[in-house]
Amino acid sequence: MKTGTSGHIAAYWAIRDKGRVQCLLCPFECLLDDGKTGICGGKRNVDSSLIAINYALTTSINLDPIEKKPLYHFYPGSKILSIGPNGCNFGCQFCQNYAISQENAPTRHLSPQEAAIAVKETGSVGLAYTYAEPLIWFEYVMDASKAVREAGLKNVLVTNGFINPEPLEELLPLTDAMNIDIKSMDPAFYKKICHGKLEPVLETVRRSASKTHVEITNLIIPGYNDSDEMFEKLTDFIAEMNPDIPLHFSRYHPDFKFTASATPYETLLRAVTIARKKLRFVYTGNVSQEKYNQTICPGCGETVIGRHGFSMTRIAVKNGRCSHCGQWVNVVGC
Repeated sequence: MKTGTSGHIAAYWAIRDKGRVQCLLCPFECLLDDGKTGICGGKRNVDSSLIAINYALTTSINLDPIEKKPLYHFYPGSKILSIGPNGCNFGCQFCQNYAISQENAPTRHLSPQEAAIAVKETGSVGLAYTYAEPLIWFEYVMDASKAVREAGLKNVLVTNGFINPEPLEELLPLTDAMNIDIKSMDPAFYKKICHGKLEPVLETVRRSASKTHVEITNLIIPGYNDSDEMFEKLTDFIAEMNPDIPLHFSRYHPDFKFTASATPYETLLRAVTIARKKLRFVYTGNVSQEKYNQTICPGCGETVIGRHGFSMTRIAVKNGRCSHCGQWVNVVGC
């Protein structure tokens, strides 16, 4: 990875015929003529070199609660500096961040070293790469992650998980936690509604869950991915890896190109009921009710982490275990 005369050279690509280059970062593997930009909006063929045109350009710099990512089992109650690029390699018709994922919002330059300094100055637990799709920002995420790690702080990815195995394996040693969005267990949903593919996302989850802290989010859209069958397939997929992986069912609201009604709370409860048969930590998001926002010890039934909105109200965890009975509750950072 280096900066050339035309910009920052991308990490994963190959030269093809007739001056074309092929990006090898994500499974789409865009084949680009000179001057053309990939699906994600972050890579461009410039004079037969693939350039990361979004390098170090962030649309936002915010200090967020870690729970907002959402990460409920990673340094609970902490704040994390959060940044993100324009662009995404998916085209979800319901995207709730479409102004940056599908359009071009204003950006500011933030070098990896400046990002690490900002993390320390804000008292953040680390840096979260989020908002749009951080994996299309690969070159910058790698460099910033190294700077943040050298500062003794944490790196967090909030991602759709759509990346090829080789770059993922390069990034994972620098990644302390991930929230991966599984949008549906139906490949047709990914193809038609997200303009993406399901299986590479599932492979990212499998690889990542064995090497770093992972939590899963599923945005429930009425009439599209809200059947019992979909909830059961998602639950089984996670349970086969590790039933301690936290799962967040999130409430959809109409946005971008989707006008379907917002998710009924009863649908969220149905999803939670199904998932809790096999998973130990299941939550609801984007709703005001807080019953399913608390972390309950699966051993003794005590509340080990209490939450009000994105704020933590109580904690009874020591070394990842319930302070009452010693049961493992898969909480990192306390």
